[in-house]
Amino acid sequence: MRATRRTILATGIAALAAPTTLRAQGAQMRLSHQYPPGHHIAKVLAAFAEDVNAKGAGVTVQVFPAEQLAKVAENFPGVARGAFEAAVATNFTWGNTIPEMSAPTIPFLFTELERIKKFPGSDAAKFLDEATARRAVRSVAWLFTTRTSIFTSGRRPIIQLADFQGLKIRGINPLIDTGLRAVGAAPAATPAPEVVGALQSGVLDAGLTDVSAAVSRRFYEVQKFGTVTPFFGVFTQVYVNPRFWDGLPAPARSALEASLKKAEADAVTATEETAAAAVGELRAKGMTIHVQTPEEQAAWRAAMQPPVIEAFRRAAPDGGARILELLEALKA
Repeated sequence: MRATRRTILATGIAALAAPTTLRAQGAQMRLSHQYPPGHHIAKVLAAFAEDVNAKGAGVTVQVFPAEQLAKVAENFPGVARGAFEAAVATNFTWGNTIPEMSAPTIPFLFTELERIKKFPGSDAAKFLDEATARRAVRSVAWLFTTRTSIFTSGRRPIIQLADFQGLKIRGINPLIDTGLRAVGAAPAATPAPEVVGALQSGVLDAGLTDVSAAVSRRFYEVQKFGTVTPFFGVFTQVYVNPRFWDGLPAPARSALEASLKKAEADAVTATEETAAAAVGELRAKGMTIHVQTPEEQAAWRAAMQPPVIEAFRRAAPDGGARILELLEALKA
């Protein structure tokens, strides 16, 4: 009989009572994430596990996609208390807990590929790593996930700012929601796995997601129109239980670090290639796709970015200015 999520979590807690790094077959790293198996980051994480396991370095990685081990909201507490060893979070899902994490999601602020490539290992990433450490988990990798968003709708395309008026749209976090409200939309915070269902039932009129996720999560089955835009940047942060990580033998930790670094590079390639193909795939599935013009981007930026930056500075009075400076420095 398949174990329930509660059983898995309980088993993980019990297993932690014995030293996880001294199991007969070496250490085990269970990694929970929310992406469906077809999502490009899910594939990067699966390849990461295969890379580690092939090394035979005394640690094995088992990946649990699509919330099979824990729901999104359960990942952080599960890793922090040791129920399982690792999980991921999109930077914006930290929400009010670490407000500085939301900086890349400020509309049209951090979407240039060359800056994004510089982020892992940068002072900006280290700043956010330190903020994560204060939450009792250890940040170990940053996987570039998207710089290309899609606004989907069922009744009419979302092209002009006036098209947002009264639209019940998927909310991302308080900052993005501030920008959406500024143009008259009514955002409702909705976890990624629940968006398609909310669109299908009419709870939401419009979706907002990564253009590649619109394919892997089959948005085309419930929405007719899509507007593609470089709206914001998203990274998937990989984090671990510090006791697990610090207790690993040096060869096992080195193997994980090398494979995570490879995954960071692989994520850039996978994200760009998948996004480039996604527009054609969505069209082939019957969606009417509009790719924003520079003029349309400028209009959206002018309407949404200023109120979002203002809200960001209020939400992150201590570190907000600093992370913006560090992201800006990546232009050099």
